[in-house]
Amino acid sequence: MTAAFAGRRILVTGGAKGIGKAAALRFLAGGAKVACLDMDEVALADVSAAHGVVALKVDVTDTQVTDATVAEAAAQMGGLDGVVNSAGVDLESSLEAMTDAAWERLIAVNLTGPMKVCRAAAPFLKQAGGGTIVNVSSGAGLQPLKFRSAYSASKAGLQMFSKALALELAEAGIRVNVVCPGAVETPLFRSSIAEGEEGRAQLDAVRARYALARIADPDEIAAGIAWLTSADASYVTGVALAVDGGRTFH
Repeated sequence: MTAAFAGRRILVTGGAKGIGKAAALRFLAGGAKVACLDMDEVALADVSAAHGVVALKVDVTDTQVTDATVAEAAAQMGGLDGVVNSAGVDLESSLEAMTDAAWERLIAVNLTGPMKVCRAAAPFLKQAGGGTIVNVSSGAGLQPLKFRSAYSASKAGLQMFSKALALELAEAGIRVNVVCPGAVETPLFRSSIAEGEEGRAQLDAVRARYALARIADPDEIAAGIAWLTSADASYVTGVALAVDGGRTFH
């Protein structure tokens, strides 16, 4: 990979695993300084030891912690030029079984969390003279999934939040975009799949929803994130880019 991100300072939430980690490694390979923020301290220690990133624990639902952690990441890297919000949780539940606590936690992580990170990061991006934000939504925010009303709502909300933010931050030279993945081989995806024959049947059903009939590798989603973060996408803002193997065709 060329030095497409040389001199850039990029913060990635959910950066210790899955899509976030794949994006962080792409930025590193392109010459960027990277801060990985995550809840998983063990995974953070591993990615820091293996790749030398700034590794910071954060709970994006906590305003004070988020503000302090984003500021610490900016301090350690000498500023911020880019943000990727990849932290997220899933929830499979019928409406009748949905608890207030489960709904509120998912919205807090998937929608309010990215808002808090963007709010904390915006002054640093403005100080840098502009930058990029890429929020990781989901194909479920474009075309809903049964028994995932909370998840689908949170991801659709993240898309509209990002579009509105793109309008707000454009005058500061900050581009805001969204990536909408389909099924991706990550720990979060695997946590929803059963063991044994039932799990194999679930995977077959998932693959059948996609034109490409397979589950994505995290790096395939990271490629979309990297493009939206790069100078090659300099005239792109406010888009929701489906990287979903042909499920939604929006």
